[in-house]
Amino acid sequence: MTILTPGDTCWRREPATRAAFLVDTEAYFNALAEILPKAQKSIYLLGWGFDPRTRLAPDGVDGPDDPDEIGRILVELSRRRPELDIRLLIWKSALPISASQNFFPHRGRRWFRGTTVQLRLDESVPLGACHHQKVLIVDDAVAICGGGDISVDRWDTAGHLDDDERRIMPDQAYHPPRHEVMMMVDGAAASALGDLFRARWRRSADEVVPKATPSTVDPWPTRVPAHMQNVQIGISRTEPAWKREGMVEEIRRLTLTSILEAKELIYLENQYFTSPIYAEALATRLTEPDGPEVVLISTGYSPSWFDQLTMDEARNNMLWRLQAADIFGRLHAYWPVTRSGQEVIVHSKVTIIDDRLARVGSANLNNRSGGFDTECEIAVEAQDDDDRLAIAALRDRLVGHFIGYTGDAVAKARLERGGLGAAISVLNQDRRLRPLGPRKMTHLGKVIAAFHIGDPADVADSWRIFKRRDRLYAASRRLSQTISEGRAQALQSSSKSITSGK
Repeated sequence: MTILTPGDTCWRREPATRAAFLVDTEAYFNALAEILPKAQKSIYLLGWGFDPRTRLAPDGVDGPDDPDEIGRILVELSRRRPELDIRLLIWKSALPISASQNFFPHRGRRWFRGTTVQLRLDESVPLGACHHQKVLIVDDAVAICGGGDISVDRWDTAGHLDDDERRIMPDQAYHPPRHEVMMMVDGAAASALGDLFRARWRRSADEVVPKATPSTVDPWPTRVPAHMQNVQIGISRTEPAWKREGMVEEIRRLTLTSILEAKELIYLENQYFTSPIYAEALATRLTEPDGPEVVLISTGYSPSWFDQLTMDEARNNMLWRLQAADIFGRLHAYWPVTRSGQEVIVHSKVTIIDDRLARVGSANLNNRSGGFDTECEIAVEAQDDDDRLAIAALRDRLVGHFIGYTGDAVAKARLERGGLGAAISVLNQDRRLRPLGPRKMTHLGKVIAAFHIGDPADVADSWRIFKRRDRLYAASRRLSQTISEGRAQALQSSSKSITSGK
């Protein structure tokens, strides 16, 4: 069975001559530093947040006129090439969130006055929802999609060092270690992501952006090798019901299908894990005698008090469910730290199924990423042995970078020990991956977790706070039952039960 099915688990499947995985923001920003100056026709950016003061190559000293600031780079490009179409479409964030970002990107529009750079703040989502897609497209020839925003507190290396002075911010404070993953593609896949941007811009600005003619310059960065070649890329979205547009829940359907199709291993990196639907699907697989291992890596404690109160508390219930279902000992959940024990914020959103499917995008494993916020992710499904080796290498590399080993060392231990969980146990001597389990909850936290306050599954659900628990858990029970009756029916049943509100 093909997991990536247009019209069901993805929007489109398009070919890419090259695909590469950018692990951590240093790799992403290095790629940007080479791609952007090559742009001949257009630079398009979709983002949750954006700060023009973001440095692509920080050196530990933050001054007022750093030439590697993304805002200065874009302004200079607009002056050198006035015909270059530069558009930034960023969520018009709510006041509390904007305040936490020093009121950027709202203040960022000042940077581009008198230039051809267009920064538009998009508010075309229902009340309480947010635009969460993170995609950059250059000349419709190269595109990067994932979980990372271009902001001053994102940059870090794969080493996640304890004291890295390059993590300095404009206010001279230092942000904590942070893990991100992006995926870069070219060809028709990149052009399709350009179509996604143009559709978003038209909806927000009521303006049609024409598709540019192809460029004769290849913007792919020379220092980034292609990890996969001649592959089909699936593009999946979440879009809430808004005005005359219906809800798009391709990512939710893809997540469920991915879990149900796994044979040996489900590897998940994600900032949040609060969805009872996903938890029930994973729990059901854990109860199968021959089911897959589940390896989950997430942030230990969310950096904001609001997320600690909402997402962290709700995650407790999901972890309790998985632990109760783990009768065969195949669940391995962790949160990473540096060598000295400082928490590493896991902001990546990665799903790898066996050595068959790799997904990188913006969607969390919570309720709202499935039907309330806008999200985008891209995925590649293995077609041959080379593809499978590349997908396995990405997974082993990701695990290894958390515990200070190469991907090859993880692969060797995995083969010798008979699984990824056993490999982590033997290699994790410094305990840089700490066990992640349920924690003691406050009375308020129990109420917030029970009703998933702040985490609606769709627009209708956002107005039914005290019916949310019954609705979500009823859908979870139906999902568990239909999995036992036949996996082909499970996705259809679970998806309908969420969106119908029954």
